[in-house]
Amino acid sequence: MSKKYIIALDQGTTSTRAILFNNKTEIIGISRKTFQQIYPKPGWVEHNADEIWETAEFVIRDLLGEVKVTANEISAIGITNQRETTIVWDKRTGKPIYNAIVWQSRQTEDICKALRTEEYEKLVKEKTGLVIDPYFSASKVKWILDNIEGARQKAESGNLMFGTIDTWLLYKLTGKQAHKTDYSNAARTMLFNINTLIWDKELLSIFDIPETILPEVCPSSDIYGKTKLFGEEIIISGIAGDQQAALFGQTCFEAGSLKNTYGTGCFLLQNTGKKPIFSKKGLLTTIAWGLNGEVIYCLEGSVFMAGAAIEWLKEGLKILPDVSKASEIAFSLNSNEGVFLVPAFQGLGSPYWSSESRAMIFGMTRSTTNAHIVRATLESIAFRTKDIVQVMEEESSEKITYLRVDGGATKNNFLMQFQADILGITVESSKVNETTALGAAMLAGLKSGFWKNLSELKNISRVDKVYNPELNEVSREKIYSDWKRLVATCIANYSHE
Repeated sequence: MSKKYIIALDQGTTSTRAILFNNKTEIIGISRKTFQQIYPKPGWVEHNADEIWETAEFVIRDLLGEVKVTANEISAIGITNQRETTIVWDKRTGKPIYNAIVWQSRQTEDICKALRTEEYEKLVKEKTGLVIDPYFSASKVKWILDNIEGARQKAESGNLMFGTIDTWLLYKLTGKQAHKTDYSNAARTMLFNINTLIWDKELLSIFDIPETILPEVCPSSDIYGKTKLFGEEIIISGIAGDQQAALFGQTCFEAGSLKNTYGTGCFLLQNTGKKPIFSKKGLLTTIAWGLNGEVIYCLEGSVFMAGAAIEWLKEGLKILPDVSKASEIAFSLNSNEGVFLVPAFQGLGSPYWSSESRAMIFGMTRSTTNAHIVRATLESIAFRTKDIVQVMEEESSEKITYLRVDGGATKNNFLMQFQADILGITVESSKVNETTALGAAMLAGLKSGFWKNLSELKNISRVDKVYNPELNEVSREKIYSDWKRLVATCIANYSHE
C-alpha cells in the first residue's frame, strides 16, 4: 500500500496534538489532549513528563482511529515541541527523576544570577547566541542534578539521561532505543556550540553537567528511529523546536525571509542563511534547522504580549465582549487619536529587554472611549513587531519585503492590516493555521521521500490572505516616531527601580 500521509506530533506547553497531513499539505485530521500545569512555588512551572508521554501516545492512536487510517499508510512521524523544557530520567528504569521544568519557569534565577559575570555573558553569547537566563535548559539541568537526592552521583556514573521534550518523546516512541535531538533544540540548551555544532566542554564545565547524559545531535530531517506502537513500523524522520518548525512550515527557505507567530506572545524568526549573525541589538542567534548536509541559522525576537493583551481587554478590563469583536471595534475609529498603549505587562522583550518596565497608556482625553483602548492594544502588537523587524533588517543587511504570519491573532483583520501599514510591506497569512506542525511534517516527509525536495513544497500554495500597506510613508514615520518616544518614556519611568 502506498504511503498517503504524514503525522506531526506537536507537543506544546498546555496540550499535545497529533495532526495528519496529505501530500498537498492539507490537514486531514487533528487529535488534541491537554495536561496538568504544575506550580510548586511562585514563578515555578513544571509538567509531569510521564503524563506528556501518555497524551502523545493517546493523540496518535485517537487520530488514526478517528480518520480510519492504518499505520502502514503513514510515511513518517515528525516531532515539534515546546523548546527548552527539561527532563532528566534514569537510564535503567526509563523513569524521570523529577518533573519536567518548563521553559517559562524562573526557579533557576539564582543559578543564572551567579553566572552573569561579564566574562561568562560574553562566552555564552559567542558560543550559543543566547543570553544567560532561566529560559534555557542548562540551568534547569544543573538545578535537578544539585537538588534531587543522588542525581549527581547517578549522572557521573552514566546512569542518567537528559533531553528536551522531543528527545523524551523519541525515546518513548522507539521503546527506549533512541536518545537523540536535532540542531534546533540543542541550540536552545545553552550547552551547544552553534559554531562548531558540538556539545561544548567549557559550557558543560561551567554548569557542572556530565557529557554522558546528553543526547546525540542530528540534522532536523533525519532517520531518528522507528516506532512499533501503532501496528506497522513507522519511521520518525523529522524534529524541530516549535518556532523553527513554524519558520520551515512557512517555507521561509531563503536568507532574509521571516515569519511571525501571533500566539500568547509573538515569536519572530528570520532565516539568515549558512552563517550565524550575532546580534548586537537585543536579538537571539540560534539554529533554524539542519537539512541536506547544511545548517541554517536564524535571528529570533520575542514580544511577550500579543494574544494575551487582547485577552486582557476581555478578562481584565472587561471592555471587550469577545476577542472576535476586537477588529470591528478598532475599525470603528478613523485613527488612534493619539492614544497609545505600551504593553509592558511583563516587561519588554526584544530588542529592549527591560524587565522592570510596566504597561502604560498615553494620550487619553475626556473623549477617549473603550474603542480607543482596544485599538491602541491591537496597534501595540504591530508596533512591537516592527521594533524587531527593523532590528533584523539592520543586523542581517537583508531588505525585508514581506512578512509571513500565523497563529490565532492573524484572524484579526485590523491587526493584520495595521501590521502591513506600519511595516510598509506585504503581510501574508497562512491558509494552514498549524504551521508549526506542518514544518515538522515537512521535515519528516523530505527524509522519508513523501516529498521530493524544497521546490515541491514551495510550489504548494498556502497563502490565505494578503495585506498590502495602505498608509503613506510620512504618516507611517510620524506614528512610529511617536511610538518610539513613548516606549523610551516608559522605560525611563521604571529604570530607577
